[in-house]
Amino acid sequence: MDYEITHNPDRNRFETEVDGHQCVLDYRLDDSAISMNRVYVPPPVEGRGIAGAITRHALDYSREKGWKVIPRCPYVESWIKRHPEYSDLLD
Repeated sequence: MDYEITHNPDRNRFETEVDGHQCVLDYRLDDSAISMNRVYVPPPVEGRGIAGAITRHALDYSREKGWKVIPRCPYVESWIKRHPEYSDLLD
């Protein structure tokens, strides 16, 4: 399923709304490195691939910007391990 994911730089996160629930990937940007700190999908909408979609979007955006990625969130770290085509982004 495709989700409309947006970058909200004022709140340091990537986000989408699904069935009235806010789903987010929170980050911190330092120079040209982005620390991906937390992915949160509320329980009522879990299991739909939302966390993976937000993570992929954030990683693709980071690649476009030339940012290195620091996966502080265990979900992001494991997602990158399952998708080695993104391992070049790791700081």
